[in-house]
Amino acid sequence: MTPGNGQHPVLLAVTGASGSLYSLKFMEIMRDIGQDVHLVVSRTGEKVARFEIGDRGLDTLKEMADTVYQEDDLAAPPASGSTRWRAMVILPCTMGTLAAVAHGMSQNLIHRAADCFLKERRTLVMAPREAPFNRTHLKNMLMAQEAGAVIYPAMPSFYHRPRDLDEMAFFLAGRIAESLGFDVKDLRRWGGI
Repeated sequence: MTPGNGQHPVLLAVTGASGSLYSLKFMEIMRDIGQDVHLVVSRTGEKVARFEIGDRGLDTLKEMADTVYQEDDLAAPPASGSTRWRAMVILPCTMGTLAAVAHGMSQNLIHRAADCFLKERRTLVMAPREAPFNRTHLKNMLMAQEAGAVIYPAMPSFYHRPRDLDEMAFFLAGRIAESLGFDVKDLRRWGGI
């Protein structure tokens, strides 16, 4: 499963939380870097993406992926810990997905892949997008973090003064990419006040 460029791929999972623009920007960043990305989008993730970024945005996301898996394909490579990956990013991550991963419930390929990443001690980044958090959300985030996941909430920042939603999404997606060890060109940094 090692891609043509000799790197292990990143697995991007898109679930039904609001924030499809983040996943599209993350995919664009990975493509610009030359990193292979495999994709799995939940059924609800597809519905939300069609609403937020349109059919063309969802099609673009899928076209940029090196491989696209179906959420119910539990025989796909991400369902096995023996498959090699650089990292997995769930962006955006629903609270249902967070709960399933935190409690080890592999109900679909996204949950199972995340479980494999945790058991194999591979990098798993989960970007929940919900507000406000209730006590169960917070407990599940803590459980997932204690199991080895990185909880990276999809919270925008504004010190870089984004001109539009595109720049705002690029900044968050870029920060997630950098947390995986990638260098992201044109990512603005805090310069002090």
